[in-house]
Amino acid sequence: MLSGIFLVAGVNHLMNVAQTANRITQANNNGMALLFGNPELMVILSGITMLLAGIAFIIGFKTRWAAVILLAVLIPITLTIQVGQANTLGPLFKNIAIMGGLLFFILNDFTKEKNTKTNALKPN
Repeated sequence: MLSGIFLVAGVNHLMNVAQTANRITQANNNGMALLFGNPELMVILSGITMLLAGIAFIIGFKTRWAAVILLAVLIPITLTIQVGQANTLGPLFKNIAIMGGLLFFILNDFTKEKNTKTNALKPN
């Protein structure tokens, strides 16, 4: 469920490069985004990254690393687009909630849980 928003956003970034780059340049906090370079290039790279990491996340491949990558992409997007837009706090808190979900997967090691279950099934 958590990966769905990144899959949709990744596709939207790649299909609407100019519109998304325009949102960046029009944002109140566009200075940070412009530090990363050309907005169009950043939109394309973030779109590809969200798609690849979103797919890895949804299929459970290197889940922790996929979550780290998605969080790393989400932070500058949130600071650039959502922060400073007092009239629309919903998207800001949506991103904060998503960050919390990603942190859950970053901070919890689910491989230990799998090993414990398989070890419990082995006869002594």
